[in-house]
Amino acid sequence: MDEQGTVGGAAQQVALPLQGIRVLEFCHVVMGPSCGLVLADLGAEVIKIEPVEGDRTRRLAGFAAGFFGTFNRNKRSLAIDIKSEEGKKIIHRLLAQSDVVIENFASGTMERLGLGYADLAKDYPRLVYCALKGFLSGPYEKRPALDEIVQYMSGLAYMTGPSGRPLRAGTSICDIMGGVFGVVGILAALQERNRTGKGQEVRSALFESAAFLMAQHMAGGAVTGRTVPPMPERQGAWAIYETFKTADDRLFFLGITSDKHWAQFCRLFDRADLLADATLASNEDRIIGRPKLVPIISEIVARHTLDQMVAFCEEGSLPFAPLGRPEDLQDDPQLNAGGRMLDTDLGKGRRIKLPRLPIELGGHDLGLRQQPQAVGESTATILRDLGFAAEEVHDLHQRGVVATGQH
Repeated sequence: MDEQGTVGGAAQQVALPLQGIRVLEFCHVVMGPSCGLVLADLGAEVIKIEPVEGDRTRRLAGFAAGFFGTFNRNKRSLAIDIKSEEGKKIIHRLLAQSDVVIENFASGTMERLGLGYADLAKDYPRLVYCALKGFLSGPYEKRPALDEIVQYMSGLAYMTGPSGRPLRAGTSICDIMGGVFGVVGILAALQERNRTGKGQEVRSALFESAAFLMAQHMAGGAVTGRTVPPMPERQGAWAIYETFKTADDRLFFLGITSDKHWAQFCRLFDRADLLADATLASNEDRIIGRPKLVPIISEIVARHTLDQMVAFCEEGSLPFAPLGRPEDLQDDPQLNAGGRMLDTDLGKGRRIKLPRLPIELGGHDLGLRQQPQAVGESTATILRDLGFAAEEVHDLHQRGVVATGQH
């Protein structure tokens, strides 16, 4: 793999959909980098603009320790002091050759640096500028926000935990959702630019993304005329749609959501008596009969191991799922089919397989072209491409205007 991240092999030479699009990413943590990741995986040249000391996301601990390695593949790192006048001049030379800017700094930060949309649109009218924020325009727009904050505000935490015990979802769902909606806006703006020749500002936000996820519950409350209960206390639409324990003490989710599923279940487990029971004939009957039915299903599942239950349900095309953990995904046969897991270098000798974008796009290989880079790993190359001589790059590095990338 060379500095540009290209990999040998004919399959890698096929032009990706966003090849030729240059993106400057002024982002950190999850929301912005996830937006940049999607664009990069689709073939855009994404230049990650980070401070000379490196994006602080690189140094996060705890549950956030994997953020940088997850969301920064297929990008080039330019480490630069954008507060300095020399740094800003370099950024403007890049902007003259760029199509998209994405940023997710606190409200007003880019404007104070002279890099807000209103400033840049004057000199770069074709630029598509994506601001990823906590809130869209409105009374909350200057508030700081985090994923967990908007999960609480939107009702997502209320829906996830039982009554009185709100619970955030177990991943950065609003950050990633907001980043992906940013991509949608960027692609729409690029398409419009093809017609008009003009760029525009795109905005995506955490709170509105979370609210979009809640729309089904908002509508559900309107249809039923009742306050929507949290998911652990929801009124089920299907008779069996819950977790049971297997003979080997594993947790197993089973869904019996149709009369066909019910007939298959009874056949698989030799329970003609249940199939003949008129009080369990329809899904609606089985919902009414849940107090009787659930213990019966629980007893059946408890007599079989997890592997046996998987085999039965696959044979009968029943909806099911063993309870998985994040580490289980490493060797999941579905995720690994066709080389869809990407062997990613997390630095310091740590490697892990991470999922590709969850799409199939014709014959394109949306794979790994560039490992997450060290701080400023592409700085020297980018500056040389802008016309800086080697001694100029060295001088900028010595004076702390840029960092030129050591692992």
